[in-house]
Amino acid sequence: MCDTFTFENVRLVVQAIAAYLLSNSKSERGIVVGHDARFLGERFAEEAAKVLIANGIKVYMLPDDAPTPVIAYAVTLHRTAGAVVFTASHNPPEYNGIKYIPEYGGPAGTDITKAIESKVGVPVAEGAESVDLSAAQSEGRLEIIDPREEYFHHLSSLVDFKAIAESGLKIVCDPMHGSGRHYLAEVLRANGCQVEVIRGNRDPLFGGGMPEPTASQLVPLADRVKESGSHLGLATDGDADRFGVIDSTGQYITPNQVVSLLLVHLVEQRRYKGEVVRTVATTHLVDRLAARYGLNVLETPVGFKYICEHMRQKPVIIGGEESGGLSIGGHIPEKDGVLANLLVAEMRAVWGENLSSILNRIMADVGPAVSRRIDLSYPDEKKTSLLKNLTAAPPETVAGRKVARITDIDGVKFVLEDDSWFLIRPSGTEPLLRVYVEAESEEKVQEIQDAVAEIVHQH
Repeated sequence: MCDTFTFENVRLVVQAIAAYLLSNSKSERGIVVGHDARFLGERFAEEAAKVLIANGIKVYMLPDDAPTPVIAYAVTLHRTAGAVVFTASHNPPEYNGIKYIPEYGGPAGTDITKAIESKVGVPVAEGAESVDLSAAQSEGRLEIIDPREEYFHHLSSLVDFKAIAESGLKIVCDPMHGSGRHYLAEVLRANGCQVEVIRGNRDPLFGGGMPEPTASQLVPLADRVKESGSHLGLATDGDADRFGVIDSTGQYITPNQVVSLLLVHLVEQRRYKGEVVRTVATTHLVDRLAARYGLNVLETPVGFKYICEHMRQKPVIIGGEESGGLSIGGHIPEKDGVLANLLVAEMRAVWGENLSSILNRIMADVGPAVSRRIDLSYPDEKKTSLLKNLTAAPPETVAGRKVARITDIDGVKFVLEDDSWFLIRPSGTEPLLRVYVEAESEEKVQEIQDAVAEIVHQH
């Protein structure tokens, strides 16, 4: 913000979204405008509303900051042409971003984003900056909506709140100063659950940390869970589309593990049917569980928009990614940290034991999985040639294991003979390679990681 993310550039991008809607005859349905808890979120949203109204497009605005999945749900609730959301999700506080959500309430596909990008540069509608929002509201061109109650009602069709309340679970919620603060704890309390909240005030600086629910950022939550003798700690990121889970022991349950646990719960307790969707960087523990249940697994490139595509086309039990995105059949095709956490609470209540205990039992049944991601420095100009070389002339063995198969739907992924694997993906923003490794133990993960570092060094 203040560098490239400015009011002027916001108007240019929102004008491009308006031009896209007008060119596709979708504008008459109106559009939702929302924002997260970041600095100047309200002002950016107001500027977007002015541009859209100046283009003759009705705007539906929320009265306060809100989770991205709630704004996406509002799109389907009010049947609008989509939403413009101001959020940088889990990124540092000095950043912001514009997210366009189409009419189906999920991430925009590449075709849509390219169509919008092609219209950047269209002159901003005349008089956009001088639109009077109060007058627009009285004239019906702006409507203030609050989808909270409808969203909570929808969640009650997906979550067994009665089981959570009757179990007597003590839960600590950590919205990390972000937009989940009026949602996760509130819906639990409304359904009779015991909840304590930490970091529950709005803070655009996120307490001096990152609003990302990783193990390192959730130390305060882990400490409070242990101090209070609670059964569970549940966190959401800056815009509450990602989740973080702490067991009663203070152990961080990784997103890979949560996706696997919830697959077991949805199949064994809920009798869900359909397919399982995961990204190429997500754990193969999901695959082994799906094989046990006779379910088909679909592997996608990294990014929830690819999971969304499958959710829109066919019955899906669960779609998940290692970075903390998750949704289930019957919900919007958008990752939702509030829903994910509620399902974790339901599983903890129904199964009556620590998540780590359940996880250990699952791994004893289908085999263990230890996952790790590392970043390796690598020049931007050499990334493409590295991936081409690895695909054209791949190593036959890695860390003493034969290469069983190679996929290149996103980066290059090597699956080894013992079902361990590693993925090399170039960062799109930094001179780095993202390397994901999974094996049956920490020692084997380290062996593969060292071997991959050597392969990259040789190239």
